[in-house]
Amino acid sequence: MPIGAINTAGLQVMALVRRLREELKVNTTCGASNVSFGLPNRNGINSAFLTMAMGAGMTSAITSPMHPEVMQAVRGGDVMMGHDPNCTHWIRAYREPAAEGEGTWWQSWTIGTS
Repeated sequence: MPIGAINTAGLQVMALVRRLREELKVNTTCGASNVSFGLPNRNGINSAFLTMAMGAGMTSAITSPMHPEVMQAVRGGDVMMGHDPNCTHWIRAYREPAAEGEGTWWQSWTIGTS
């Protein structure tokens, strides 16, 4: 259901996904871009939809991994839902690489330095 045409579409989908997960214990798959059809900046809406649907119990989504903001939302949702223990996937995706010639602090630290 496109949110631009039916203002309560997001609420309806979240309620349905939650009921499917809690009452019937079934997995759900949603097409993430369906909700933003006809709107500008669709990836922003899709990102919000995905994280909210994850919180409601959605287990998978049909979406493009080519949109960085969507992938960031999914990774953030995984962190918040406890699906990324120790934030391993988040850190791997977003950690700034060390500048060339810089090691880690323990590689340059020596006893007796202050």
